[in-house]
Amino acid sequence: MIEEEFIGYSGIVYTMQYDDCDDFSILPHSECRQIYGVCFTDEEKVVIVHNGNKDTWGLVGGTIEDGESLDETFRREIQEESNMEVLTWKPIGYQKVIDTRDGSYFFQLRVAAKVQPYGPFEGDPAGSIDKIVIIDPKEYKKYFDWKKIGERIFERAEELLKTL
Repeated sequence: MIEEEFIGYSGIVYTMQYDDCDDFSILPHSECRQIYGVCFTDEEKVVIVHNGNKDTWGLVGGTIEDGESLDETFRREIQEESNMEVLTWKPIGYQKVIDTRDGSYFFQLRVAAKVQPYGPFEGDPAGSIDKIVIIDPKEYKKYFDWKKIGERIFERAEELLKTL
């Protein structure tokens, strides 16, 4: 497990505990709130998105809605935020996000995926994602740096790429 402190956009301090996993069924579905992917194109580049509301870069993905499976959520979020189709995906791992104020927590899931565009990106229906870029995975720190957890997520994603 990798553990790091993170200060959220709203200033709340969280403890992030990351673990690799091959199967998300080990987690209670009701506590899994978000799923994000290291999405590889056929050129083995990675799709990342810019959240114009927060002026931040990150992985493609989002919130699991009531009644949705993880697969349904992931495919919907990738289409909405990047106008891409998920061809295949596998779990990388998960983060337990702990609110240091009261100890409450939820899980964020991380996956490796192969994607292809439906067409050009025109905009996120929710209005938060205003642009996407496709980058060499080794250059993600030019856009965001998630420290040791981010390094492990990208390292594992590249390991899994061979099996996607």
